Amino acid sequence: MQQLPLLAIPPFPGARLRQFAVPGGTGECEIRAILDLLASHRVGGCYWGAPISGPDCPFVLDGTSSPLAGAIIWDPAGDPWPALATATRARLQENDARALLAVAAGVPVTLVTGGGREREAGAADVEQLVAASLTDWQWINPFDERPMNVADAIELCGHWRRLIDANRSIYSVMGIAHWKKPTVTPLLWAGSQVPYGRNLKGMPAGAAIAIWRARLRPAQVRAIALHDPAIIEIEDGFIRSAGLGADCVPPLSVIVDAAGPHFAPGAPSELERILQEGEFSPHLLARARALREAIIAGGVSKYERGRVAALPRYGGTRRHVLVPGQVEDDRAVTSGGALASNLELLRRTREEVGDDAYVIYKPHPDVLAGHRRGLVSKRELEELADKVETDKPIAALIAMVDELHVNSSLAGFEALMRGKPVTVHGAPFYAGWGLTIDRGPVPMRRTARRTLDELVAATLLLYPRYLDPISGLPCPPEVVVDRLSVGSSALPRTARLVVASRRFWGKIKQAVRAA
Repeated sequence: MQQLPLLAIPPFPGARLRQFAVPGGTGECEIRAILDLLASHRVGGCYWGAPISGPDCPFVLDGTSSPLAGAIIWDPAGDPWPALATATRARLQENDARALLAVAAGVPVTLVTGGGREREAGAADVEQLVAASLTDWQWINPFDERPMNVADAIELCGHWRRLIDANRSIYSVMGIAHWKKPTVTPLLWAGSQVPYGRNLKGMPAGAAIAIWRARLRPAQVRAIALHDPAIIEIEDGFIRSAGLGADCVPPLSVIVDAAGPHFAPGAPSELERILQEGEFSPHLLARARALREAIIAGGVSKYERGRVAALPRYGGTRRHVLVPGQVEDDRAVTSGGALASNLELLRRTREEVGDDAYVIYKPHPDVLAGHRRGLVSKRELEELADKVETDKPIAALIAMVDELHVNSSLAGFEALMRGKPVTVHGAPFYAGWGLTIDRGPVPMRRTARRTLDELVAATLLLYPRYLDPISGLPCPPEVVVDRLSVGSSALPRTARLVVASRRFWGKIKQAVRAA
């Protein structure tokens, strides 16, 4: 009977699981390097299962059919890596591929033969198990169905492992809208059902709650105030979807931050800590550069996708300045550091650039859709802006203009990626690192100087979480950018109906406000 592959795709909720391995590998690898990769990523076996733990005293981790008295049972449905960190020995049946995990962790292995005899696992056993469970298989990338090598398969499992481990402390999840759950749930999964709305009574020490703060119910706010738990903030990611959150288009990426929201400058978020203290390898920076180029080539921004034709200059040879509006009651505006209104941003921009500049104002799409606050009166727009652009994609506008003036808008970061000068009047996450002209109250603790690729690596590669809309699996950002670029992020029928309804009522509200 053929040995099963040692690596597997975790059963993420809603995933359309695809083959991860088929027979027919080359059998070639450097065994020590493979074992080191398994140990560094802590994958293989049921690495998404409930952790198997052992006592403080020496113990044997036993996965045989006749375990030793006093041994800790190696449950195939459990995550063995916590126990392997402290076990003095592992005991397994001959030809059990889990022996590789113990060897990788530096734990001596006893093999039990079919006749009941026991012997120490040797180099020949390891070589045979590596071939049977790893290198005799052809590994398939679940996102593009192309072949990949064993090392890449281990790296991908490590990506899933880190996501799952980051969720293990979550005791309750609150404030997630029903229409977001199909895409958010896999990104919050820790091997068992995501605990939406769990009562905080009896919450263990060291646990935390994950919240989408803007959608908390009053009873949940009171419960949080009563129990005062550790809080993990959830927000939309920076590459979100082909459509508006206000229209109930589910996100393809989210941010999950235990330090606080990235847009609130009062305290350092995890993103700020990465930028202030992080180290960026040449490999990571090469990925960031390639990702940035793919985003530009695909015309991808937070809510938009697809290549667009170059826009003509609206004002001839005059200096073109783009001013993106924001939602004025959004937490990114109300959490400190930002100007209170789009009108004030426009006034300050006009004062700084002068009358000779051609100022283009682009209202926020959620405001245009009629869902949120932030409208500027027609009279004031005529006084301060040369043009109000409501139709053209933000990526195309950024490519056409000479510079941007922003409050705390993500458009400023998107403009930096496209090589445009950005003047910032608030204190967004990308200000203060030497890449922007800062007019706002940027925290003085941001003392590191960063390159553009370092900013992109921190902001898009290391910080958010992404979901592939095709496979339903958590994925690297490159996959989502590719899906959005080619238009393969279609919504299911039920989601399309919700989106259509939201857009209809948004137009009604917009018409009422304009009346």
